[in-house]
Amino acid sequence: MNTVNERIEALRGLMEERGIDAYLVPTADFHESEYVGDHFKCREFITGFTGSAGTAVITRSEAGLWTDGRYFVQAGKQLDGSEVKLFRMGQEGVPTIEEYLSDKMPENGVLGFDGRVVNDEMGEGLLSRLKKKAVTASSEEDLIGLLWKERPELPAEKVWVLDVKYAGKTAAQKIAELREEMRKKRATVHILTTLDDIVWLLNIRGNDVPCNPVVLSYMVITEEKLFLFINEKTMDQAVREYLEGLGVRIMPYNDIYVLVKAFRNERILLEKSHVNFSICQSLDGTNEILNQMNPTSAAKAVKNPTEMENIRKAHIKDAVAMICHLRWMKENVGKIEMDEMSAEAHLDRLRMETEGCLGLSFNTISAYGENAALCHYSATPETNKKLEPRGLYLVDSGGQYYEGTTDITRTIALGPVTEEEKKYFTLVAACMLRLLNVKFPYGCHGYNFDLAARELLWREGLDFNHGTGHGVGYLLNVHERPNGVRWRVVPERQDNAVFEEGMVTSDEPGLYFEGKFGIRTENLMLCVKAEKNEYGQFMQFENLTWVPIDRDAIDTKWMEKRDIELLNTYHRQVYEVMAPHLEEDDRKWLEAATRPVE
Repeated sequence: MNTVNERIEALRGLMEERGIDAYLVPTADFHESEYVGDHFKCREFITGFTGSAGTAVITRSEAGLWTDGRYFVQAGKQLDGSEVKLFRMGQEGVPTIEEYLSDKMPENGVLGFDGRVVNDEMGEGLLSRLKKKAVTASSEEDLIGLLWKERPELPAEKVWVLDVKYAGKTAAQKIAELREEMRKKRATVHILTTLDDIVWLLNIRGNDVPCNPVVLSYMVITEEKLFLFINEKTMDQAVREYLEGLGVRIMPYNDIYVLVKAFRNERILLEKSHVNFSICQSLDGTNEILNQMNPTSAAKAVKNPTEMENIRKAHIKDAVAMICHLRWMKENVGKIEMDEMSAEAHLDRLRMETEGCLGLSFNTISAYGENAALCHYSATPETNKKLEPRGLYLVDSGGQYYEGTTDITRTIALGPVTEEEKKYFTLVAACMLRLLNVKFPYGCHGYNFDLAARELLWREGLDFNHGTGHGVGYLLNVHERPNGVRWRVVPERQDNAVFEEGMVTSDEPGLYFEGKFGIRTENLMLCVKAEKNEYGQFMQFENLTWVPIDRDAIDTKWMEKRDIELLNTYHRQVYEVMAPHLEEDDRKWLEAATRPVE
């Protein structure tokens, strides 16, 4: 089964044996993680598409892949030559997965999927939509696993404890606060399966998901007991003693499916969109389900004072690596051999050599020319472009530090750029700075001020097909709910919370022109209080990212007076903050890179 088409045919053979009419393959692990380890890349195995988001549906006669705007170009290329049809989500005339299955499923049909990798909200929603055709589910088997003979094993990396000097609050305090939230909701049991919530609650970290320092585990919390379901081989004696000291009962990873069947007459707090179908369907009907967002998700998004101070330090460390890298690129392109992959390796090495860096927060995006038009491009030997002293280069990267998580995008001119490139680069930079400097009354959501980052583009009839900003964790997932910035309310994103002091959010407008170039400029920002007066409490953003915006690609005729002032103020602050942390050559380069524009 060397080709995608051969794998699909083999899957159809298993479907026919079991009477399954359509088989659903999402991009998911057992915990609804955004990024998944190699063991869980079933959708990639069956379609050949390597992006981080997408869902495949295989019927007896057709195969389809649904993905969002970040991956339209990439998916189109990777699906070429296979029978898999690309369904561009959100585009006019493109059916949703639900609509597609409603049309394609036969009466009394069977929809197959591995119930551990489909969340309960999605599973129940599909079955409800297909109820008129009396469709039933077959969710007990992982058919892709039966085909995937060389499937990687489940990860089992070592668990470690995050010191309170970084966490800012003990696990015992967090557990007590969670139980208080449970009491407010009159919940007697809380089932928690999202990995970032679990490790945040217990002040532990691991390495079971690429770039996310989490641990494959489930938790069940009651008023008196704490159950942690985990591979016991991942813990040394010190970690075990730490957890047991918190009152945690350590159980085998898969025993969660045994315990949940035993509950009777409980009020169970869980989040159906983040707990898998197999767990939810195992619960006895005598239990009352409180389907609400995990209290830990809102709690961990609001960084405490210790975390906020640490995050500031992490970004200064990270900026040193970025400044050194940008200087190296600008001074050496065209003089030494350089391509997307070697530039990526150079930045990754600089970051990993930084004191306190534990790894990357996501795989670095290193994209030159037309490759930068792919929002989530990943350079491979097949796509790797040589960098030349002309045009635009985009790098989106970040690190995991004891002091926090970073995420930054810079687009730079490697040499002469066209007037068109300068125009769009300038507009994007101005959009980023406008959002960074917005002020708003407490109670606003991200969609209340998304216009600040799009107005200049919309005036020109331009837009970008992704959110403007996402929440960022603390030594955790680089994409974290419930805060975000976007103009369109997308319920499944769960990123429309009121902005609170302590929330960290990205600010990343962009423009992408297929076959030509792409531009994105991204800073992270911390929500803080501004003045309080007769109109209420005002909020604003504190900049966290101290890396210059490339003056070589700026054309001030596309900027209003305030935009020029914002850029010059930002650059003055970048130099003031970073100069004491740089070697002399880098400091001199930064001084030139941050001089005012007129």
